[in-house]
Amino acid sequence: MKKEIEEIGDIERLVSLFYDKVNQDNLLSEVFNAHAKTNWESHLPKMVQFWSGILLDTSEYRGKPFDAHAKQSDHISPEHFKRWIALFRETISENFEGEKAALAIQRAESIGAIFQYKLDFMRLNKDTTDPSLNKL
Repeated sequence: MKKEIEEIGDIERLVSLFYDKVNQDNLLSEVFNAHAKTNWESHLPKMVQFWSGILLDTSEYRGKPFDAHAKQSDHISPEHFKRWIALFRETISENFEGEKAALAIQRAESIGAIFQYKLDFMRLNKDTTDPSLNKL
């Protein structure tokens, strides 16, 4: 049964279900597990904090999410972003409804587009002599 995203338990459920899909996905699992060597015990609570900040206006998240992605720039392609968004959208649409569910999808799409743009920019300017361009 679908429900509104209203409390931290809903965010925990979203994060758990989504990353279960990521871990079962051939394309994304390799990036998270083989390349990034994600420590799921610490990553999942951070993602709960991140999404609760976006959807529930909490303020526990302290991090720089792009930095982790930048470290994996050689292993992340536009296809990875498309798949990540597709799985996120699928997880939301299977389990949640309402304004916050729509906001979650919108924000995920925006984050994915911004991260992809920044990674592409970094790759294009990898050999630049201006170090400030690599700090996007």
